[in-house]
Amino acid sequence: MSLAELESTIAAMVQKGRGILAADESAPTIAKRFASIGVVSNEESRRIWRSLLAGTEGLGEYISGLILFEESLDQRTDKQTSIPEAAWAQKIVPGIKVDKGKIPLALSPGDLITQGLDGLAERLRVYKAQGARFAKWREVYAIDKNVPSQHGIAANAEMLARYAAVCQAEGLVPIVEPEVLMDGCHDIERHAEVTEAVQQAVFQALARHNVVLELMILKPNMVLPGKECRRADPDEVARATLNVLKRCVPAAVPSINFLSGGQEPIEATANLNALNQQAPNAPWQLTISYGRALQQPALQAWQGKAENSLAAQQALLKRAHLNHLAMLGEYQADKEDN
Repeated sequence: MSLAELESTIAAMVQKGRGILAADESAPTIAKRFASIGVVSNEESRRIWRSLLAGTEGLGEYISGLILFEESLDQRTDKQTSIPEAAWAQKIVPGIKVDKGKIPLALSPGDLITQGLDGLAERLRVYKAQGARFAKWREVYAIDKNVPSQHGIAANAEMLARYAAVCQAEGLVPIVEPEVLMDGCHDIERHAEVTEAVQQAVFQALARHNVVLELMILKPNMVLPGKECRRADPDEVARATLNVLKRCVPAAVPSINFLSGGQEPIEATANLNALNQQAPNAPWQLTISYGRALQQPALQAWQGKAENSLAAQQALLKRAHLNHLAMLGEYQADKEDN
């Protein structure tokens, strides 16, 4: 493990007022998003879209990291630079999603587990040679009457910790993503209960595997009611989320980069703003690792047409700027109309 290398990456990624753009959608997920605007998902359309994102002029002012899907590391922009190089040109650190997706956890009905540990070290060496400096691994926890089980929580925590240890051994900063889904009809108290149990297990596992907390990033869900329940206002979301974080996340972790997890773009920004207003002196940076909540307005502006590229980039830049304000606790809803 090269401490100097990992420290350099963390320093480039963890900066006040900057967050992470997740552009690492799997083939089925990006196909759904493209279908919503009438675009066929293929290697070329994905190249064009992710090149557009990485090449948005001024994005580096608000975004410090870009999570890519495996194929993007080898793809080139229209200017014939690689997508990771295009990101670096704006001081945006390129990273890579390394898990291989979720499957049912054997003999544990309702629980899920993520695949991809086999051969991970070898893959990381290839990704690093292609320009990646950090990695991301996601574990998913559904909420139901008896789910997640204690066995499921423990098994997923172990996977995240093993992944993080391999990343640090290979000189890549790990983003640890335990996502408790907001799907369902649970209330915010139930979501908080499960999120706390999950995060406690994750940090216990990270300690067992000697993961250096100062050299990792946590990407958790906010605490929210289920999609089928009433919506919670930003102050309620912030209070519930901070209560869990204070109980579970050591101060040594430098940054908590929230996933948007099905929230609408404005909702995700308002909730982040409330978090930073309620915890201006938090020991961790409270910022973003948003995918759809950053990309959706840009996708709608793009519509798969080259002549709309600039409008799409402007939409992305606006959303990134609004989230930058939320990272500082300075976002106001009326800025959406400016």
